[in-house]
Order: sequence, then C-alpha cells, then structure tokens
Amino acid sequence: MQEFKTNTPRTHFCMFSELSREQIASLRLQEIDNSYKKGEVLFSEGSYPKALYVVYKGIVKIHKYGINGKEQITRLASAGDLIGYRSLLNNESYTASATAIEETKLFKIPSEAFFNLLKENPDFSMKVIQMLANDLRQSEKQVVNMAQKSVREKIAEALLLLSNKFGVNENTNALNSILTRKEIGDIAGVTTESAIRTISDFNKEEIIGIEGKRILIKDLTKLEREAI
Repeated sequence: MQEFKTNTPRTHFCMFSELSREQIASLRLQEIDNSYKKGEVLFSEGSYPKALYVVYKGIVKIHKYGINGKEQITRLASAGDLIGYRSLLNNESYTASATAIEETKLFKIPSEAFFNLLKENPDFSMKVIQMLANDLRQSEKQVVNMAQKSVREKIAEALLLLSNKFGVNENTNALNSILTRKEIGDIAGVTTESAIRTISDFNKEEIIGIEGKRILIKDLTKLEREAI
C-alpha cells in the first residue's frame, strides 16, 4: 500500500496545499491498494460513509437515477477532488453513487482525522465551506439549465464543462477526457439519442471535430455562443 507523500504535486491536492507536514501526516492518507477500473462502483447511493476520499488519478462520475430510471450525472471528480464529504458532514447515507469512468486511484481519509482537522484548522474549514457553496451554486445552475435550456445549449455547456475541467490537448484541441455519448447526455440531462444527434450536428457545422472516440474543440467561440 503506497503512502501519501508530501511532495505530491500541489496542483493535485489544492485542498491540502496550506497544511503543514504534521497536519498532512495526521490525516494518515493512504492510497487504496486496489485500482478501480472503468465502470466499477466506488460507493452506492443509500450506503453510509466511513471515510472521505480524494481522487489521486482518474475520473469519477457522481450520479443518481430518477423515477423513470434515467441516469443523471451531477458531478465529475478528477485528481485533487474530494468525494463523499457532504454525506460525511451530514452523517447521512450517500445521496448519489460514485463510479469510475476510467482507471481510478483514491486516497482515503479516516472520518475522525478529517473532523479533527476541521476543528483545528480554520483555513481548511473555510476551504470546505467554499467547496460546499460551489456545489450549491452548480446544483442551482443545473436545475435552471434542465428547465430552460435547449438540447443544443445543454450539450454545448457539457462540452465546455469537460474542456474546463479536464483541459484539451494543446496540439490537437482534443478533449483530454474520453466520455461516451451516453455519459455526455447524462451530464447534459438529455437522452443518448439527442446527444448523438447534437454532437453530429456540431461536427457538421465544424464547431467540433471527431477523431475516433475523441472530440476536438474546433471553434471555441461558436461553442460558447451555443451554450448561452
């Protein structure tokens, strides 16, 4: 089992960037000794949290299912992001599931160590509060988008989210993340068929390009206009 090292790139662990070596050591961060393959469930809606998780490598989708069984991706987590902290803070069961959408590794923080740090470090507590506020803002934005935006606007915004979250290849402008059309549709809150059709339309209009499984951002300005 690989132990957390304090020389891990700070950009991957911005939540812990202001902690001392002693405080980092107090978290007893350890990498989970098994990797999660694409499609493997990290935790399920309704189960109870026993620890806090930090993504070390990979991409995780936080998702839940509606009454009609339609999956909705509410959040994507990548390196440095915390998973499951709201349920841990509220002492309640998970309100959504977490599934790896590519090979993923996590660090685990025992709940007792996390709560102790919140009590002892005001700066860390403030970062957690800011994270909760950002989650609330994104949730409110998602509700508005679901109710008011067209399919084209929703897909454009989903592609921009992927671009902003995971970046693009500086040589090809290809999205660094590879998601299925279904996953893009689940992020946007539209059917898989609508996602396929709209992405095809954007390709024909040369807003994006398609090379195998990868999507290239060919005209960022037009894509941003579509998302408005």
